Amino acid sequence: MYITHRQHFFDHLAQTSDYPLALEIERAEGVFMYSSEGKSYMDLISGIAVSNVGHRHPKVLAAIHEQLDKHMHLLVYGEYVQGTQVRLARALTETLDLESENPSPFGLIDNIYFTNSGTEAVEGAMKLAKRYTGRTEFISCFNAYHGATQGALSLAGAEFFKRNFRPLLPGIKQIKHGYLPDIEKITDNTAAVIIEVIGGESGVRVPSLAYFAALRKRCTEVGALLILDEIQTGFGRTGSFWAFEQFGIYPDILLSAKGMGGGMPIGAFMASHKIMGVLKSNPILGHITTFGGHPVSCASSLAALQVTLEENLATGANAKGDLFKSLLIHPDIKEVRGKGLMLAAEMESFEKLKDTIDKCIEKGAVTDWFLFCDNAMRIAPPLIITEDQIREACAVILDVLNS
Repeated sequence: MYITHRQHFFDHLAQTSDYPLALEIERAEGVFMYSSEGKSYMDLISGIAVSNVGHRHPKVLAAIHEQLDKHMHLLVYGEYVQGTQVRLARALTETLDLESENPSPFGLIDNIYFTNSGTEAVEGAMKLAKRYTGRTEFISCFNAYHGATQGALSLAGAEFFKRNFRPLLPGIKQIKHGYLPDIEKITDNTAAVIIEVIGGESGVRVPSLAYFAALRKRCTEVGALLILDEIQTGFGRTGSFWAFEQFGIYPDILLSAKGMGGGMPIGAFMASHKIMGVLKSNPILGHITTFGGHPVSCASSLAALQVTLEENLATGANAKGDLFKSLLIHPDIKEVRGKGLMLAAEMESFEKLKDTIDKCIEKGAVTDWFLFCDNAMRIAPPLIITEDQIREACAVILDVLNS
């Protein structure tokens, strides 16, 4: 008797819920994924903000193939001079050579530490902040998500996500994202504030310019490091290469992953030489990784970075986001909020949203909700999506709502 991949999926792959989508995808190209039966699905979530330049972008594939012909893993991170790592690090620092109304007291970010994922970038940044400041208290936001490893999970903004894994790290306090009075909770006991520029899993929450100006000022006053989590927002998704560019501030430590890789696994925490240098001594090898900065992932990331800049994908995201907002007008949609192509379409209830998502998937448009906002539809397609494809996607969503 022939056993299908679907059966093996449930028998042998560890499951993360009792109700996975279980779509069997055989290949992907651009903004579309294709099932083993040949059905096409428009990817409106980019694998959760990963495929910013689309699936299998030709320049990304070419960069991967070129690197494969040279070498793959050589040695643990930080020992050999590897061209792909060096070129990517330099290119990233060039995107961060920015003037700011509210700069970091430590100057421009010019040091990159590559990891395998976003949660590893968070862990590295937490160690760096503790080591540099000599403090242990961290402040994160309610309804925030920074990863699933134990340090990152300690920062998570919803108790239901954490309670069965306690004890976690002590010394974690939380504030409301975008709420000015809470900034006073940041004191000279605080090692760092870690915050998403735009709240992701809380349902795409955009704070005011005044909020971030005050946050930057407070961190500088008390000597706390400001860690900006751009794991979802980075690499052009919100209408600028980094979302923080739109808020007139500059971080002390910056986090990236997801869309950074062009579809390959990679992450990074970034800081100035002054801050990053503390990981070199007391103890030596203060942070180490075997596969962080894998040359194939770095090659893919550099190609994705170049595509984002050369094709003006960040600038284009603004107009495309506005098109989504203009088309998704319906009595069942309370609002569509966000920046660029990081959007949330809020509905009255989870039940209404879940029914809509399920029927959209049946009609070939894949979307999702948010961890801490289960009545809003996630809309974060590849930045290469065309206006015609946006109209097609919105037609599917509106058709489902009308039915």
